[in-house]
Amino acid sequence: MDSLDLKGRWNVLKGKVKQQYADWTDDDLLYVEGKEEELYGRLQQKTGKSREEVQSWLNDLNKD
Repeated sequence: MDSLDLKGRWNVLKGKVKQQYADWTDDDLLYVEGKEEELYGRLQQKTGKSREEVQSWLNDLNKD
């Protein structure tokens, strides 16, 4: 998922992520334009997945 897709769909994806990880806060899922790397890093840290796995996971959520 490139940054433009992420930016445009993040609010929808954030809701889907919160359904899977209810204990995550808005700060965990904060998206700031131009700071996609930080978001991916936080998601990697929280899930224990690699960047590629996180991107694949978000792409899968985006398809639903």
